[in-house]
Amino acid sequence: MKWTIGVLAVIGIMISSSRFVISQVGKTEITKWQYGKNGAVSLTYDDGSVNQFRVAVPIMDSFGFPATFFIITANIPGSRYHGTFIGRPTKAIIEETARIPTNKDNFFERASAVGFLGYEGTLDFHTRAGELHDEGKNVEQAYRVLDEAYEKVRTGAFRPSNQRERSTEEGSKVTWDELRSLANRGYEFASHTVTHPRLAVLDDANLVYELERSRQDILDHLGFAHTFSVECPYGTENERAVQAALLRYQLARNYMPDANVDDLDRSNTLDPAASGKEYVRWQRGALTETPMELMKSWIDKAAAQGNIWLVLVFHGVDGVGWKPKTGAELKDYFGYLNSKKQSLWVATFQDVAKYIRERRQSTVASYTDGELISIVLRSELTDLSYHLPLTLKTYVPGEWKRVEVRQGEERQQVEVLRANRAGYVLYQARPDAEVVRLSQVVQSR
Repeated sequence: MKWTIGVLAVIGIMISSSRFVISQVGKTEITKWQYGKNGAVSLTYDDGSVNQFRVAVPIMDSFGFPATFFIITANIPGSRYHGTFIGRPTKAIIEETARIPTNKDNFFERASAVGFLGYEGTLDFHTRAGELHDEGKNVEQAYRVLDEAYEKVRTGAFRPSNQRERSTEEGSKVTWDELRSLANRGYEFASHTVTHPRLAVLDDANLVYELERSRQDILDHLGFAHTFSVECPYGTENERAVQAALLRYQLARNYMPDANVDDLDRSNTLDPAASGKEYVRWQRGALTETPMELMKSWIDKAAAQGNIWLVLVFHGVDGVGWKPKTGAELKDYFGYLNSKKQSLWVATFQDVAKYIRERRQSTVASYTDGELISIVLRSELTDLSYHLPLTLKTYVPGEWKRVEVRQGEERQQVEVLRANRAGYVLYQARPDAEVVRLSQVVQSR
């Protein structure tokens, strides 16, 4: 009797399980990451120093990795816009500093102008005052830094400069033509402003100039696709600066306001595993002193956890630029990343953000009609910047081995994958386009 009950129980479980598998047929979802991967990685570079292109790009090419470069547009020969001060004559500002100390009413104007007074060394005072103010260390001390700068100007302590200073090294030989060629190969270029200032201490006119004129040069030389992203210099999270940036760009690397994304910047020490958000945008800076073991652990965590978008930030390469990594280190690191390609989607900064946003704003519905499964994919996004195909996962009948996917004139064949006795396919589809049709590919004998 016990044996009979046991057999009946097993049969009942089998029937129930079979019904579950059958009921799954046609069920479709949008995968969390493109291609059904377990996480995403974006390789990003700041400043546009020459060895990023001469050394790092060939290494990335060898693995087929795209990347995003946040470029300082004034440093590129042929750019229309360069560093300047928008406002009153600087002579009037200098004369005024002899009578009125720097305070909250004149600080932003003086911080904006100090690098463009026509003297060598004054730009350093903008950077120092900006750091103190932006990071909330000591606002009163920031005022004193500017007072010191203007006093030295008035007393002739600085040597006159023949040209206005810029905030980063000169001599970059990369050209717009070279960048255009790389853009055509799938690399993303994005704004790092005109001159890389401390945006938080610029007055409104100069803040707008740095953001808009950089965007305009990128638009003129590389096209609209490369005006999607911006990185405000020094990774500032100053609300005024960030909001000004997001009025002009779809996405900022230093701040992502999306409700379903936990945004952990480079200085954040929170373990991304502690986040309860659907996605974690986890920025990590790979500097000269960063151990390779630690850098590889970031990749391991992104591959294992399921909701991490690892945004890697590089600066100098092979001795050129800030805190450089060597070409040998990059080759080792990217090789390790390549070993995890079954789990990780490596994509440009804007493409990962687009996928996250498109997925959140899209709906999918399916129905079966005999041997045909039809899927309708719709998006609420009306901005034409969002045009990535999404990865769909559809369960198919258990006897199917291979499936043809049709959307309009596009056709692809995909193998059926299996998990928990259920068969499914992964494939790409475009939102708001034709209905997707799935049918079994009958193998000829």
